Amino acid sequence: MSVTQPVGRRLTVRDIIQRKSADPVVCLTAYTAPMASMLDPHVDLLLVGDSLGMVVYGLPTTHAVTLDMMIAHGQAVVRGSSKAVVVVDMPFGSYQESPQQAFRNAARILSETGAAAVKLEGGVEMAETVAFLTQRGVPVMGHVGLKPQMVHSMGGFRAQGRTEAEAEAVLADGKAIAEAGAFAIVVEGTFETVAARLTREIAVPTIGIGGSPQCDGQVLVTEDVLGLFTEFKPKFVKRFANLADEVDKAVQTYAKEVRAREFPGPEHCFGIRQIEQEPPGEPARIGPVLPTTSIR
Repeated sequence: MSVTQPVGRRLTVRDIIQRKSADPVVCLTAYTAPMASMLDPHVDLLLVGDSLGMVVYGLPTTHAVTLDMMIAHGQAVVRGSSKAVVVVDMPFGSYQESPQQAFRNAARILSETGAAAVKLEGGVEMAETVAFLTQRGVPVMGHVGLKPQMVHSMGGFRAQGRTEAEAEAVLADGKAIAEAGAFAIVVEGTFETVAARLTREIAVPTIGIGGSPQCDGQVLVTEDVLGLFTEFKPKFVKRFANLADEVDKAVQTYAKEVRAREFPGPEHCFGIRQIEQEPPGEPARIGPVLPTTSIR
């Protein structure tokens, strides 16, 4: 089944819900306005993930990411986009204490960023919190399977669903969050058969990342997709470009030209007069070189 894309307006949470068993939901992460602007025409959902802790700030895990960091980056992504649904991660420690704490912080995220929804990690133990939020007008995206905020208690970054007990736990988590009111659920680092089964057995869309092709959508970290983050490459990542190599070449060329005093040239400077090119047969004219772009 195919769903018609709305023209001239931003997609909504309801649009994502309607994609269940229909056209796959295309999702990527974004942390800045320029990147959001480039991704926006091509995706349905932009996730301001707490992965920015590692990708942008060089942190070893997501645990040190703060609410203020998420809000600042969420504001930038909303400003840089006009079509995609924007979802902002709730960072570690901002929602686990109680449903009331989760509501206060989720309300801050939505009111200060203009995003459409928040995302939080957890399963059965977070169902009460998800219900509390959704009943009070906060759209929630869930996250089950491998949960990066719980990496220490889960024994590291390892795929979930290896054993029958793990598989049943992932299924129970996904079903609990869906029944609590989540509009979609990210299924990360989970054995394919488990992610596929969860997709079949719940009524809301699943968004896979190391999940299954049968999920209702897919998400990846944009810097992984573009080959900009090169410290490691998870199994579930496909690099669609290798921009780190292009950046390296460009910066090498820039450095070489600066050291050789080849850059900047006259065309990059203000107040330098040069001979303007005139049509054949007409005398050359001397005049100022006018800038073609604004100073930034």
